[in-house]
Amino acid sequence: MTRNLSWLDHLVGQLDSALHTLAGPDPTPGHPSPAARVQDTTSDSSQRALTGQLMRVNHAGEISAQALYQGQALTARLPGVRAAMEQAAREENDHLNWTAERLRELGSHQSYLNPIWYAGSFAIGAIVGIAGDKWSLGFIAETEHQVVAHLNDHLARLPKEDEKSRAILEQMCVDEAHHATTAIAAGGASLPWPVRRWMRATSKIMTSVARWI
Repeated sequence: MTRNLSWLDHLVGQLDSALHTLAGPDPTPGHPSPAARVQDTTSDSSQRALTGQLMRVNHAGEISAQALYQGQALTARLPGVRAAMEQAAREENDHLNWTAERLRELGSHQSYLNPIWYAGSFAIGAIVGIAGDKWSLGFIAETEHQVVAHLNDHLARLPKEDEKSRAILEQMCVDEAHHATTAIAAGGASLPWPVRRWMRATSKIMTSVARWI
């Protein structure tokens, strides 16, 4: 027999996901890292430091993505939309794992502010979910479009020798673009210009701080 899960059940589930994301071991990826078979040829210490900063930002972004999707799943109105958000969060686990692994290889650290990025993104996701499913899906689409632009910027700034990090970011670009397309196809609404501008501003704050802390 199965029973319908209450809002409290979903909340407990999201709290469990938060603990696993922030304090648990790295999630098991559904797909191997695209960098697994690429040789690490980046030996210059300054280049490795730069790549570590960029990958720390991307890892923090994946922490935020987990929280955003989980917050939206908590307040989604339609079961189908909730299931889609939860599935997207699971797919983002790959990116979370790949970036964490690359940070370790580079001898760099994750952002010390990951709990703050998570909490803020979860709250935003929950609020957007309350606004309605079409806006929630539209928020996902706009977020992913901005993430793709951000990843392309990082690809341009990566040291040419760092093919391992490049392989990861290129695959992330493909995946994020697919998430945006899926959200639009599911009925996502185009967000008002002031909201898109606010999203870019908050993203810039996070990426600027996470690079160093």
